Amino acid sequence: MRALLISFYFPPAGGGGVQRTLKLASQLPEFGITMHVLAPDDPKWIHRDEDLPLPTDAVVHRARYFGPRGRIPAEELYGRRGLERLQRQVALTPRRLIIPDENASWALTAVRAATRIVRDSKIDCVITTSPPNSIHLIGAAVQQATGVCWVADLRDALVAKSDRHGDRLAARLREHLQVRVASLVARRADAVVGSTEAIVHELLTINPALRSTVIPNGADYEDFEALEYRPGDRFRITHTGSFFGKRNARPFLEALVGSDECVVARFVGDFRKSDREWVRTLGLGDRLELHPFLPRAKTLDLQRNSEALLLLLPEIGERGRDVPSGKLFEYLAARRPILAAVPRDGAAAALVREGEAGILVDPGDVGAIREAIAELVGRWRAGTLELPPEPDGFRARIDRRTRSREYAELLKALV
Repeated sequence: MRALLISFYFPPAGGGGVQRTLKLASQLPEFGITMHVLAPDDPKWIHRDEDLPLPTDAVVHRARYFGPRGRIPAEELYGRRGLERLQRQVALTPRRLIIPDENASWALTAVRAATRIVRDSKIDCVITTSPPNSIHLIGAAVQQATGVCWVADLRDALVAKSDRHGDRLAARLREHLQVRVASLVARRADAVVGSTEAIVHELLTINPALRSTVIPNGADYEDFEALEYRPGDRFRITHTGSFFGKRNARPFLEALVGSDECVVARFVGDFRKSDREWVRTLGLGDRLELHPFLPRAKTLDLQRNSEALLLLLPEIGERGRDVPSGKLFEYLAARRPILAAVPRDGAAAALVREGEAGILVDPGDVGAIREAIAELVGRWRAGTLELPPEPDGFRARIDRRTRSREYAELLKALV
């Protein structure tokens, strides 16, 4: 069979969100599915990774993108005052007027391109993968034009609750349209695949008869095969990925202040300007390393070549407990001990516990985090830091190829 994967984030885009789509495009051919991919030509992503290889067994198509470049408005506004802040707010306003999200304008060219690919290449199934949520409008339009089977792949929830500024008209309008997109997906898609139970449940409340399944992210063990751990003179604990929303490094950093002087914390990715200013007051000196966004190959090498890895997930209610960060699967594949400051009753904690992969503490408990650091350092000094073998069946269950096989089975059953 033939499938067309439509993704806004695809190499040379960088960041953790690229891996699910890239691996699907690369691995589904192993299970008898001819793959085509449609991605933007140059959507001005926030992060680029020119070293990411394109899949060799998939045909990659590009459609022009006319829209705003990727930005982080909160970071651009931080520290600005008076007229300077007003000018920046005015410059950011046009992107807020694009609904249901700022990337929706890609549909202007992507629908036509996808329709042509479906007809010319005799595509059996179209997969749209979000974010951005507007990408599912492309799937619905192509389904209506061609009658092709449509699967909506959801890496995040479709409906994002407004924050404390949610009473503003623009925020309320966006949330309303997100609900409309969710309703469209629930009622029109032939099937929905969610990366977590909560994401799928959200759509089942709209349409209980919806064909749906959960296929989580997976661990890419093969990406670590050529990487080695080289013991350091100091205890290096590494966090990779950006901070956004309620994700917060401050409790860990406060714990680091009172911990053993041998501990060096390395953060790789976007670190908020407000946190950069705050952390200077802690006097950590060379015990804190802040690295910019790095290519994935370098990021994986840093993960593997660390004494421990740091996972930070906040307490954000029921939805947050169901969302294990995508980086957790990289951490599990890196086979280094994890200090997981996460909700104890959440999916991330369950994976760490099941894989016997590290220490669990409450996200905001500075004392418990400091004790966990001390325990890991003690093991390191005693030469007992290495993880035990994974429980039987654990690696096979979370391996990315297992997820790709599940995906292939779903597509074949649909078509």
